[in-house]
Amino acid sequence: MLAIEPWIPFIVATMLFACMPGPAILYMTAQTLAHGRKAGVMAALGIHVGCYVHIIAAAVGLAAILEHLPGLYAAIRLLGAAYLVWLGVSMLLGRAQAGDHAIAGNGRAIFRQSVVVEMLNPKTALFFLTFLPQFVNPLAGMPVGLQFLGLGMIVNLALSMADLAAVGLASLVSRHLLRHGAGNRVLPAVSGSVLIGLGVMLVWPPM
Repeated sequence: MLAIEPWIPFIVATMLFACMPGPAILYMTAQTLAHGRKAGVMAALGIHVGCYVHIIAAAVGLAAILEHLPGLYAAIRLLGAAYLVWLGVSMLLGRAQAGDHAIAGNGRAIFRQSVVVEMLNPKTALFFLTFLPQFVNPLAGMPVGLQFLGLGMIVNLALSMADLAAVGLASLVSRHLLRHGAGNRVLPAVSGSVLIGLGVMLVWPPM
C-alpha cells in the first residue's frame, strides 16, 4: 500500500496544478470557441487519453530518455509546435466553422488531433517524470511502476476535471458571441490565434 503521509501534500499539489491555466486548457478553449461545447469535450477526452502515454512512459522509465537526450526533446517539441501552428492556420483560413453544428463530422478528427497534440508535448512527460517521484515510496509493498500508474491516473483525472470546467466556461462565451452575430467572424480568428500562440510558446523561450 501507499504510505498515508504523502497523500495530503499530493492532493494539494495536484489540485494546485489542475487550477493553473496551462497549454492544455488554452487548447481546449480554442477548440470550444471554434467548434462548440461538444468539440471542447472531445478535445478534453483526447488530451486525457494522450496523457496516459506519458504516464505509462514515466512508469516504465522511458520518459527519462528526454532528460538525457536533449536533441530528441527538441525534435519532439518542434514537431508539436508545428502541429499546433498548422491547426491554428487552418482555422484562420476558414477550414473550421464555428458552432456546435460543425462538430457532427469533426468529433473524431478533433479527438485524434488532441491525442496527437498531447503525445507531442514533451513538457507533459517531464512533468510526470519530475512530479510523481516525489510521492512514490520505493519501500512500499506496491511496485514502483504501479505507484506511478496509480498516482498518474489521479493527476490526469484532476486535470481533466479542470479542463472540462474550462470547456464549459468557453462554451458560454461562444454562445454569447454567436447570439450577437459576432461568433462566425471572431471565434475562428481568436481560436486560430490561440493555437498559433501555443505553438510559439512550445519553442519560445527555448528550454
